[in-house]
Amino acid sequence: MGHAYSPGWRKLTIVILRPLLFGLSKRDWRGRGNVPREGGVIIAANHISEADPLALAHFVSASGRYPVYLAKSTLFDVRFIRSVLRGTGQIPVHRDQEDASLALKDAEKALLDGECLVVYPEGSCTRDPELWPMTGQTGVARLALKTGAKVVPVANWGAHELMPYKKGEQTGLAGGLKKGFHPFPRKTMKVVAGPPVDLSAYEGRPLGRETLRAATDEIMAAITGLLAGLRGQEPPKDRYDHHRVLEERRRAAAAVPDPAKSKADGS
Repeated sequence: MGHAYSPGWRKLTIVILRPLLFGLSKRDWRGRGNVPREGGVIIAANHISEADPLALAHFVSASGRYPVYLAKSTLFDVRFIRSVLRGTGQIPVHRDQEDASLALKDAEKALLDGECLVVYPEGSCTRDPELWPMTGQTGVARLALKTGAKVVPVANWGAHELMPYKKGEQTGLAGGLKKGFHPFPRKTMKVVAGPPVDLSAYEGRPLGRETLRAATDEIMAAITGLLAGLRGQEPPKDRYDHHRVLEERRRAAAAVPDPAKSKADGS
């Protein structure tokens, strides 16, 4: 059985969303010819805002493909949204590790059935204070090497001005962005697709940690290079590693003596 979806639902979402997105934002699109018109393909993109899935969907649709996302399972809890997501063939991802593995299997199946899968290798909106891509997770590389699907790197810029994302240590680009929805004046959604990442050096290798990390780093380097072109800036030499930052903070917090305990011990 192939990847399940309703052609009617897909047509309906295009008819409704395309004019809304045209009205909501301006566009600066580049490299649409790098998106294959058929066959399983992975769109690997940077993640800067909760609004950029719409910007990417608009770009991918205009490139001749229908985007399939790995969507948070909680979105499927709302009846109407669940109908839309299931009808268009989106793939739910649960927090539970076993269910997350099932989502990857569903993603593999979708790629083998010729779908266009849009994935954020970072796993969440970037926490880098200047909104550069973080260290990527290895799921995209695993999917590509297991299925043979091409990985098209995509960078987007502008959605963060429409809907800034703030969490943890990220305070927005140079502190100049405020959380909320800012449709006016109309923002320009810049999106560029590069040529597929060459992962041929990793084909046929066991999918161990080193292989997947090296392939993932190549994918992230391609995305970062495209984003640097959109922004007209040089990216940082060292990629932001959110897990490492959190671990360093936990260690630092653990090393600080508890004043109350110190006072009690001294009394």
